[in-house]
Amino acid sequence: MVETTIVPTRDLDVVSSLLAQTFAEDPVTRWVAPDPRGDALMFGTLVRWAHHSEVAQDLALRDGGFAGIAVWDPPGHRVSRTNQLRAIPGFVRALRTGIWRGKYLEDTFSKLQPKEPHWYLAQLGAVEKGVGVGTALLEAGLARVQGPAYLESSNEANIPLYERFGFEVVQEVRLPNGPSMWPMYRGA
Repeated sequence: MVETTIVPTRDLDVVSSLLAQTFAEDPVTRWVAPDPRGDALMFGTLVRWAHHSEVAQDLALRDGGFAGIAVWDPPGHRVSRTNQLRAIPGFVRALRTGIWRGKYLEDTFSKLQPKEPHWYLAQLGAVEKGVGVGTALLEAGLARVQGPAYLESSNEANIPLYERFGFEVVQEVRLPNGPSMWPMYRGA
């Protein structure tokens, strides 16, 4: 059996490339950005300006290669106004007309996040599905978490994985002319 190892990384190029690869067929990613050619730039912009915090991202390694990635924001993490402005050119280039769907996502889910301090699992993706990479990433991330955690599942097939770790669906959010998303919460 091949073991999955989790190591911290601050290499934003690796993180954005892995997110683009692991979310290539994600229904919400394709709703926001129908053209996958901008995915690496979209995720790079997101990670660099919105989720770049003192917490390193979790990189999954398997068979000597990159197998997955998890991006966590600590309690109280906020995107500065300066970083919001810095992100605009990257998002416009990456998303083109999908920029309005991206803004809709941000506006909708920022209102649904819990009010109390919590860890936010912004993204989790595995290159190969069903071999334990997501499980290993969740185990490593949740070992650090003190207190509640929150995420938004963009794929209904992933809900059982998160439920195994104590997350519960808060509600289903149907995107306009698009797929659903499921905010999920895990108490302390």
